Amino acid sequence: MSRAAKTPKAPFTFTGWHMLGVMLLFFGTIIAVNLVMAWNAVSSWSGLVVQNTYVASQQFNGKVAEAKAFAASGLAGSLQIADGRVSYQLRDAAGAPVAADAVTVTFKRPVDEREDFQLTLVEAGGGNYAAKRDMAGGQWIADITTVRGGETIFHQTIRLVVAGETP
Repeated sequence: MSRAAKTPKAPFTFTGWHMLGVMLLFFGTIIAVNLVMAWNAVSSWSGLVVQNTYVASQQFNGKVAEAKAFAASGLAGSLQIADGRVSYQLRDAAGAPVAADAVTVTFKRPVDEREDFQLTLVEAGGGNYAAKRDMAGGQWIADITTVRGGETIFHQTIRLVVAGETP
C-alpha cells in the first residue's frame, strides 16, 4: 500500500499587515476606552464645586467658626425621608423641641446639579417640620438651614442615600 505524499504546509510568516492589525487593535482599544471614560466624566459631573474659589477661600474661616458655634449650641437635628414625605426634627441638648420660623432644605446631588432643588418645610408641631416630596433614589446632600427671628440658629449638612430607583 502506498502512502499519498503530503505536501508540507508553509510555516506562518508574520508580515507587516499582521503588525498593522495588532497596532490598530491595541491603540483602537485604548482610544475607545478613553472616549467612553471621557464621555461618562463629562455627562455625569459638572466639575463645579464652588462658583468662585477665591470667595470660598475668604469665607472658610467664618464658616468654620460658625460650625463650631452650632456644635457648641447643643442643638441636634434629624432628617427622615419616607413615603413621599421629608421631615426634620430639631432638639436642644436636653432633648426638648426647638421652635423655628423657617426650615429650608437644599437637596443636591454629589456630582451633578441638574436635579438640585430647595424645599421649605412647614411646622408640624413639637419641633417637627415636614413637607411632601417624592425623592429620586440615590445619593444626596441635604443642606439644612433653621432660622428664628431672622437669624440662622442651626445649620446642618447631611449626606444620605435615598432608597429607590435612580433616574
